[in-house]
Amino acid sequence: MVDHLRTKALGTLILFAAVALAAVAICPLVGGSGLDYGMLLRQERPDWNIFVQLRLPRALLALLTGAALAVSGTLFQALLRDALATPSSLGVSAAASLGAVIAISTNIDRSTFFPLVWLFALAGAAAVIILVALLGRANKRFSSFTLLLTGIAINGVCSAAVLLLNSLAGITKSFQITHWLMGGIDAIEYSTLGLLALVTIPVCVWILVRARTWNVLSYGEAWAEGRGVDTRSLSIQGFIAGALLTGTLTAVTGPIGFVGLIVPHLLRRLVGSDHRVLLPAALFGGGAFLVVCDTISRSVLAPIEIPVGVTTALLGGPFFVWLLWKR
Repeated sequence: MVDHLRTKALGTLILFAAVALAAVAICPLVGGSGLDYGMLLRQERPDWNIFVQLRLPRALLALLTGAALAVSGTLFQALLRDALATPSSLGVSAAASLGAVIAISTNIDRSTFFPLVWLFALAGAAAVIILVALLGRANKRFSSFTLLLTGIAINGVCSAAVLLLNSLAGITKSFQITHWLMGGIDAIEYSTLGLLALVTIPVCVWILVRARTWNVLSYGEAWAEGRGVDTRSLSIQGFIAGALLTGTLTAVTGPIGFVGLIVPHLLRRLVGSDHRVLLPAALFGGGAFLVVCDTISRSVLAPIEIPVGVTTALLGGPFFVWLLWKR
């Protein structure tokens, strides 16, 4: 049985890694303005520069972002044992967005723009985790219902604060904030990509290594504690890991919703609910999903570009209503 699960997990990992690799290889070649493939093979300008400096780093950013959001969504659903738990529904994305908007509205020096936005986004996500920890300390057990309601309240408060900051900002800052809040994937420098990978990959690996523990926790806290699992400590560690992933990517892309909701649910129908198989599938499947969504966003109305956050919301909104209807 164990060997069968290991073989299934390895097969899932290879399959979805191949899908993600194919998405990164093919999607940058697709777009409103087609590339001359002969010039690409000869590495001639301008097509080679467009591919290497614009489209490829954009696809890699979408891959990292989709992977992080899908893994954190899967993790939160395991921690709270609730199908609707995502970084967005728990208020993590909203708090990270508020922190980033504060940094955008106050920052002037472009050389410190990304580090400052990143730190403020992480601070916002950390505030939600502290609130979760306080709720866990005040109550004997975590209540997914309480935390989801708290997430709704956090979303409302953070949205109001963001609107206030946006109205008080100047024209330039207001436009920058509005564009950022739509959630989008843009071409970034490879050094920034490397920094993002340096943060997200170790956290994702840590989550995947503990897949067996998330399985135990997903059956219930009493069941897990009966098998020697420190559920409170593990829950806090899981929330911190999910918030770190969400805050880091939100600082770069803005809030992109529903990836952590759509991908885990679709994959459960394909590979089952065992996190030893589900998490690797979410890692690569989420990355491939967002790469494809970003390609659609920049191609369907070219040369006009739709923010990828709008595309995922158009897909995720009906999906969310369908989940509620089924419940």
